[in-house]
Amino acid sequence: MNEPYGPEAPRPISSTSGIMKMFMGFLSVFIVVQTIGTVLFCLYLHMKMDKMEDVLSLNEDYIFLKKVQKCQTAEGQKSTLLDCEKVIKGFQNIQCKDGPPKEQPKFEMQRGPEHHEHPHVTHKNETSMAAEKREPIAVHLAGQQSNKAGSVLEWRETMYGPTNRLISNKEGKLKVEEAGLYYIYSQVSFCTPEVSLAPFTLYIYLHIPKEEDRLLLKGQKTQTSLKTHEEKHLKTVCALQSIRVGGVFNLREDDMVFVNVTDSTKVRYSHGNTYFGIFKL
Repeated sequence: MNEPYGPEAPRPISSTSGIMKMFMGFLSVFIVVQTIGTVLFCLYLHMKMDKMEDVLSLNEDYIFLKKVQKCQTAEGQKSTLLDCEKVIKGFQNIQCKDGPPKEQPKFEMQRGPEHHEHPHVTHKNETSMAAEKREPIAVHLAGQQSNKAGSVLEWRETMYGPTNRLISNKEGKLKVEEAGLYYIYSQVSFCTPEVSLAPFTLYIYLHIPKEEDRLLLKGQKTQTSLKTHEEKHLKTVCALQSIRVGGVFNLREDDMVFVNVTDSTKVRYSHGNTYFGIFKL
């Protein structure tokens, strides 16, 4: 008996499609996890490398400091392998970058000609050196006998006495060209052949143009004389005496000071007996 031939019935594909979807899902998850793991591993490796660089840097710094410490010893300076000059120079360059060192007593003797100081320190040194080299404002004059009538004493320069262009001498009066604190002093030696009841007086005055002179200093001494016997006669001998005064005063520009005495004919002008001086503090 012949049966009719028909087309073959299609096979079910639902199970195969599900397996493929599951496989693709697992593959996608695996790729994502692998990517994330790779990124995390790279980050971890980068952090590790940074730590290793820090450790290596600290190790190099430690070795460098050990070299510096060894170069401070006499044994290290004799060593030809260390090259102490280069090591110390590098250490000084690092200090200059960080700021001027407070104290460097151990390296002071090892500075070479190529060492350059900090600009601020150099400026300070130049200022102090300029102040030291500045000529002191001072004048010291010796008494000079004058034929002019009057009690204002006159003065002359000496070989060793200081002079300065900021203090001028005009007819016995010292004029200051720079304001400030000044020490003014004077000594006058005098001789009295006869006994006098009136004391010998020394004055130092401040002279201001168009104003009345002002008394700054005053010194007095009783006038005495010596008596000697010569050929049964009593003879009076001149007794040399001295008066000294001095003080600090605030003078302005163009102020003038001068010395006055009660009797200029009794003044003695021998070397070192009579003088007048002023200097700025």
